[in-house]
Amino acid sequence: MSRPAVRGDEGSAVAEFAATAGVLALLFAAVLQLAVVQHVRATAVDCAGEGARYGALAGSSAQLGVQRTRELLRASLSARYAQDVTAAVVDAGGAPVVEVRVRAPLPVLGLLGPGRVLQVRGHAALEGAA
Repeated sequence: MSRPAVRGDEGSAVAEFAATAGVLALLFAAVLQLAVVQHVRATAVDCAGEGARYGALAGSSAQLGVQRTRELLRASLSARYAQDVTAAVVDAGGAPVVEVRVRAPLPVLGLLGPGRVLQVRGHAALEGAA
């Protein structure tokens, strides 16, 4: 009577799959979180730029640019991202420009994260300035 050959690697595919699946899940979550951070940053930059353009219009003011930026941030992200928005008329190479600054939370887990870590600015040339 002959004995069947013993295979030393039986069941190893299951263990390899479990280890690989865990690493792949972490990698996928990291890439997804990076995409969320980039989306939030790009949206905040766009809102700051639009607020600066609005504040730079003839007959407008930097404070109206702040209000516009806050409205856009609330509509596109959440009210949490619109809490720290400032604007001022600054000199850029001899020309007055409206600068809108946004300080917002850096999303670490989904859209949640520590406050006032992400800082972006938007600029627009002041209309009617000589």
